[in-house]
Amino acid sequence: MNEALQVAISAAKAAGSIQRERIHNLGVVNCKGSPGDLVTEVDFLCEKEIIRQIKERFPDHSILAEESGNANGIAPHKWIIDPLDGTLNYSHGYPCYCVSIGLESHGELALGVVYNHNLDELFVAEKGRGSTLNGNTISVSTVSSLKESLLVTGFTPQIVGTLEDNIKHFSNLMKACQAVRRPGSAAMDLVYTAMGRFEGFWEMKLKPWDTAAGVLILQEAGGKVSRFDGSPYSIYDDDILVSNGQVHQEMVDILKSPETR
Repeated sequence: MNEALQVAISAAKAAGSIQRERIHNLGVVNCKGSPGDLVTEVDFLCEKEIIRQIKERFPDHSILAEESGNANGIAPHKWIIDPLDGTLNYSHGYPCYCVSIGLESHGELALGVVYNHNLDELFVAEKGRGSTLNGNTISVSTVSSLKESLLVTGFTPQIVGTLEDNIKHFSNLMKACQAVRRPGSAAMDLVYTAMGRFEGFWEMKLKPWDTAAGVLILQEAGGKVSRFDGSPYSIYDDDILVSNGQVHQEMVDILKSPETR
């Protein structure tokens, strides 16, 4: 696992360097569906470099990456990659985006790395070994009430075409806490909850590459993760709720209330 972690860190930093170098040269930009669901030439360059480094050391491992999907079928060890989480932010020069690399081993999250080159923030977690930011141990906040909490959320790029748009949840939770932020990168939302900048995060319609690394970092920092109704969460589920643990039930009660359905 130490070797895998070294590869993940190296690949994340390499992708971060590509993002830094190409911030004013995005190349081809395409829309994957809705107007807010973009993919740039930089996404593909980052993903290609991450996969290259992984396959060089672990040729038998499988890959699940946002832009290329499953590269080589099913294996006991699966890398789950978002080469540029927050592409829309990146395309506008808004400095809230990152690289997210997780490793699932025999169906369980084993390691996670999230790298934000703008602030040179490297978040790392190994299962059972805690979470760090640039080598220093991190932990969730100690705030114990929702009314004293700063929360964070996001909205699906397909918001125009769905009734499950998170608007009611946003409104109800906004009225119950200090404030709600919406930065635009789920992986960053997760790791910032892990280090105590936020007390809780919820979102709908995310994909495994959005959450794989950040969920492990959050859990290893002492946080709690579930679905909206409080039931166990998998990175393949459709909704996610994370918190510092102390405000979790308050958030569940609001998210599952009849008024939000």
